[in-house]
Amino acid sequence: MASRFEVHSAAHVPRFLVKSLLAWKQVRSTPGAYGVSLVAQPWKRTFWTLSAWESDEALRAYATTEPHRSIMTGLGPVMKDALFVRWEVATDDLPVTWEEARHRLARR
Repeated sequence: MASRFEVHSAAHVPRFLVKSLLAWKQVRSTPGAYGVSLVAQPWKRTFWTLSAWESDEALRAYATTEPHRSIMTGLGPVMKDALFVRWEVATDDLPVTWEEARHRLARR
């Protein structure tokens, strides 16, 4: 799964970055998560994630578990845009490159 987030203003960047790091830390200890990467472009107010999951169920369990659930609802008002794309990849083809993830997000 890849995602791209943009916040409304530079004033929202520090809060979004802190919350992103909390979510990143949660992924690293979540059952079914193979890995996660975060790229922050604070000067563009944009954040990117790339993660690999054992199953859709594992991803849903993460998304609905604290602190991620509260992070999503709490940051909603500061979001200008959010884009997500999911696709299946054989385990042998991991890790997915950022080039692939950005290409898939751009096609979305």
